[in-house]
Amino acid sequence: MRHIFVALILSLMLGNFATSAEPAHEKKAFLWLDAHANFKRLGTKAGVDRVLKEAKSVGFTDVILGLKGIDGYVVYPSRIAPVLHEFHGFRRPDNYNFPEVVLKEAHKLGLKVYFGMEEFQEGEKKDHRGIVYTTHPNWQCQVYTPKGIVPMSQTSEGTAVFVNPVLPQVRKYEISLWQELLRMYKPDGIVLDGARYPNTEIIDAADFSNASRKAFESFVGEKIKKWPQDVFRLVSSKDGKVIQIPGPFFRKWIEWHAEVIHNFIREIRDSVKKIDSRIVFSDYVGAWYPIYYQMGVNWASRSYNPAKHYDWADPTYYRTGYAELLDNIFVGTYFYDVTEKEAVESHTPSPDSTKKPSYYWWYSVDGSAKIAMKVTKGVIPVYGSLYVQQYIDKQNPQQFVRAIKADLRLTDGVMIFDVVHLDKYGWWKYAKEGLEGR
Repeated sequence: MRHIFVALILSLMLGNFATSAEPAHEKKAFLWLDAHANFKRLGTKAGVDRVLKEAKSVGFTDVILGLKGIDGYVVYPSRIAPVLHEFHGFRRPDNYNFPEVVLKEAHKLGLKVYFGMEEFQEGEKKDHRGIVYTTHPNWQCQVYTPKGIVPMSQTSEGTAVFVNPVLPQVRKYEISLWQELLRMYKPDGIVLDGARYPNTEIIDAADFSNASRKAFESFVGEKIKKWPQDVFRLVSSKDGKVIQIPGPFFRKWIEWHAEVIHNFIREIRDSVKKIDSRIVFSDYVGAWYPIYYQMGVNWASRSYNPAKHYDWADPTYYRTGYAELLDNIFVGTYFYDVTEKEAVESHTPSPDSTKKPSYYWWYSVDGSAKIAMKVTKGVIPVYGSLYVQQYIDKQNPQQFVRAIKADLRLTDGVMIFDVVHLDKYGWWKYAKEGLEGR
């Protein structure tokens, strides 16, 4: 999820409702430790000790340990997924049990530990690394393009290759990794990352495989006569741009995507809770809810009906909301502008002739955080999350400080992605400044 923003912007019954494992009034501060970006930094016990002590000293209460990257490689001794032993010239000792070291040292310091893994991302395009290039090329999403429906690995879409969430074998594989991991270790919580469809240049252009067609036809209760044109058509404008023309089933297609992800969230939650009912079950999504339907995800409360506010939602879309299946949620408020006013001013004149500058109020930390709190309806704690590189790129640490304080003020806490940025650029002090007084 965190990877898509820069490219983008830039049933359940009452008896199944989740009981929040963490009170909403606690202002927690989470720090994400990415699996690949910190491969060398956290490749020794001494490195882990240093980073965790720094995190504790500046005010973090929890860390999220990334254990699987977009290439599908993991950094724990898995017997299911490919294991990353060496990265960018650094090799970890074969006997280095990374999750065990972090759990032990973090708990000594009073830090809680969540495990995080990428879902449905099983291939890295640059190096052609991952199971979509080796054992399971037939799992990858099939993307609808002007040149036809092609495997995602053969498109220019993104840096990761997504696998198709509708395939039972794909869901089984992703869930089996969590089962394996939680039978090996005892984290305080887990966070799903990237549990969605891929972000494509053409909205909802994946997956258009035969498996998805059959599943979609079952969902709508009829055969699709013109596939994929009855979902949407692609035409070229006079200036050469590709224009998407919604077909009669477009809104149902959006709803079906969201149902597929909703059902996966429910499946994986049930599996995790059977292993350890006390574990905190979380998801990490983008806070840009007005357009996040493009990822095939509805992370709102089931009691929130977006059809009252957005024309892309059918009246029944609300049924796909899955906030109640979570114990908390991390929402990426990935905007450089902090206030709504700043967002409107920075989009004046409007970059889109169909929208007024006032539309962009939610392209801000404040605005997106407010929407997140609104659509989740208070059923779970919401943690606003920040991408540090956005502020480093513009060399504005005080904007980063303001963003931290905004998320702390408007949501139930804050999550910072990623430790690599704080450590590499010496921004620990700014994280401390932002977290002070919470």
